[in-house]
Amino acid sequence: MRVVTLLPGATEIVAALGGAGHLVGISHECDYPAYVQHLPRVTSTPLDPRLPSAVIDAEVTRLRETGHAVITVDADALRALDPDLLITQDLCEVCAVADGAVHRLAAVLAPSPAVLTLTGRTFEGVLSDITAVARVLDLADEGDELTAGLRSRLGRLRGQWPAEIRRVACIEWLDPPYLAGHWVPDLVASAGGVDVAAAAGDHSVFTSWTNVEALGPDLILVMLCGFGVERALVELGGVQDPIALRMLRSVPVWVLDGNAYTSRPGPRLVDGAARIQAAVAGVGHQDLVRWQPSA
Repeated sequence: MRVVTLLPGATEIVAALGGAGHLVGISHECDYPAYVQHLPRVTSTPLDPRLPSAVIDAEVTRLRETGHAVITVDADALRALDPDLLITQDLCEVCAVADGAVHRLAAVLAPSPAVLTLTGRTFEGVLSDITAVARVLDLADEGDELTAGLRSRLGRLRGQWPAEIRRVACIEWLDPPYLAGHWVPDLVASAGGVDVAAAAGDHSVFTSWTNVEALGPDLILVMLCGFGVERALVELGGVQDPIALRMLRSVPVWVLDGNAYTSRPGPRLVDGAARIQAAVAGVGHQDLVRWQPSA
């Protein structure tokens, strides 16, 4: 089966199942695992990720208001790859090409590929998506083994809870501030914390720093969507809003690689939960940094 994945989480799922040999194309954002990097890229975006987060947010808004897609598919490149299956999602048009556009594109290709849409909004939902991918790739046994292992690892984290349950605010975007939702509350709960802003399955939401402060978190986790630790530290260093600075200086702030471990619905979410647990316990972890504000 010839498979094109249109989001990084799908690429990681296929690879974790041992199905990377099926991949013939990936999205422009796919960067893991390293051994799929040679594959053709079939998506693109006009957004420049090097711009400040406030500028990126404004540009996303402008594109939506003018009827332009945030992420597009190269139809000619896709046609040349002659895929049997496209894997997309219906969660976020900023993170991957919109589901409706994929179905419309598939319908005009000849032959028309099947489309599998990932719909998980909670940790269990993501596991269901992994199972669905495994079934369509005829890797059902591998899917059962992978999901059982991920459940087991998350269960072991629950058995290692820190002595004190901490109230956690998870920041997915800094300027303007967005609070993480979807599967992140599941990860926080498994790590021994309480997400003060969202329940599992909730959408990520725009908020204000006044609202974040009112939630009364014991610590803040900065897990920026699409950005690693280094970029998140740069963003934090540029914060000037006085309420934001007061909030960020009032409680411990931990920064983790949101691009790798919390934004992508795939197997590495459990790695994200392990890093969240380290932050809740205040002990640090690989790809986890305690932010120290300047005076």
